[in-house]
Amino acid sequence: MSPSIETPQKPIYVPQTPQTAPRAEALSNPYYRSMAPPPSPHLPSVPTPRPQPPERVSDSEPGPPSATASTSTLTATPGSREEVQAAIAKAEKRLASRVVKKVFSRKAARPHIYQAAHKARVLEIRKETQEEMVEDLYRAYQSKGYSSDLQTFQGFLSYQQLLESQNVMSPHRSHTDLRSRYQDDEQRRRSYGDDVSPDFLERAIQRAKETLNGPKPLPAFIPSFEQLRISRRAKDSEIDIRLRGPPLPQSLPPHEDDEVTLVLRKRGVIAKAARLQVTDSDLGRLRPGTWLNDEIINFYGQLILDRSEARPKGNALKNGARRDKSPILDVHYFNSFFFEKLSREGYEKARLAKWTKKFDIFSKDVILIPINHGNSHWTAAAINFRRRRIESFDSMGVRRQDVFDLLREYVKLEHLNKKSKPFDWTDWVDYSPRDTPQQENGYDCGVFTCQFLEAISRGMDSPFNFTQRNMAYLRRRMIWEIAHTQLRGGT
Repeated sequence: MSPSIETPQKPIYVPQTPQTAPRAEALSNPYYRSMAPPPSPHLPSVPTPRPQPPERVSDSEPGPPSATASTSTLTATPGSREEVQAAIAKAEKRLASRVVKKVFSRKAARPHIYQAAHKARVLEIRKETQEEMVEDLYRAYQSKGYSSDLQTFQGFLSYQQLLESQNVMSPHRSHTDLRSRYQDDEQRRRSYGDDVSPDFLERAIQRAKETLNGPKPLPAFIPSFEQLRISRRAKDSEIDIRLRGPPLPQSLPPHEDDEVTLVLRKRGVIAKAARLQVTDSDLGRLRPGTWLNDEIINFYGQLILDRSEARPKGNALKNGARRDKSPILDVHYFNSFFFEKLSREGYEKARLAKWTKKFDIFSKDVILIPINHGNSHWTAAAINFRRRRIESFDSMGVRRQDVFDLLREYVKLEHLNKKSKPFDWTDWVDYSPRDTPQQENGYDCGVFTCQFLEAISRGMDSPFNFTQRNMAYLRRRMIWEIAHTQLRGGT
């Protein structure tokens, strides 16, 4: 910034000619004679605007005499004045922003005196409302036959919400959670918490209300004669036993139950079948309240396959008559990685044709397939050549259309690869029965899947003879069967 220098007081001689008269008048203007240097940008206030110079007559006119050279060098240029004003405005804006921030920070540092109490009350009301919604939904499920307690029902709701919130059909690269090492009872995951969202509860209650408000079943026919009523009930029970089979016992025989207790105390490898083996950590998955991993699922499937291959030839017929009311079918069991490869990579890229180079699936009665959905849920599927249908059994009551589509695509490509002609889909249907047994918690899906596959391998059809009430017994029975590498056959 140039220092301030006084303007010379001696009048300047300017020749009064027609060419120089306008310029002399401009030089005598106080704007040029009393112009001070622009103020410092550090000053707090904006200076008053100076008078504007008169317009020039012509840019082509000659400049002022050399005597005014020193005066012109002391004046400030318009550009420097604008920069000073911009700097002052920027400083004022920065100061104002600091004041605003300081005010807001003071407000944030001093919350309302009732803020904490209000927030606690809101959380309390939300919790009470959620508990009421869970109880209402629990009563609605009880009216439809739900038999477990309220705590188990809360875990079941959390598990159901998990399956709805994620795309359980999306393929997963591994089964990390299901293969994790077995932990002791204190560290094992039993079920899900009670953090069920209100939106999910509202949807569940609405579905339950729609079910309850739907068409009511016809009233039971009550004969007028007591003996006729008793005889009809007896016939109904007989028909139910024929359809479902005999009811399952509540527990194993005492000596077998003692064997199960001893097996659970062993360490290391417990059993081997073909190329598979089960260790004590894997077998611990069959304790109550625990998910099954793919080692247990595949080992149990190997037992089903071994029983099918060991059946006598001509098992369906013996001396011109059937040997058993539920014959052991000619089945093949694909392990839990089959469907994962089919859904992720497809038939060609996964090279699934090599999986069947030693046998012909079209000569089998049934192809059994366990499926893990999104590393969160087990279901059972089957390609039933005997009954001409693609089957899916889900203990959560979901109809899996993707399973039907992928298995139909597999059968089509496998038939073209092995038979060199299209597969005949005449009379084939997609089968997912509504009376499939349903789980009432978040961890028994693997046991249901194993029992679905085992029952299908014996020629059984829905309705099956097991429910949620039989899960404790079936877990103990599966431990005995794996330890002895032998299936008991539905008893």
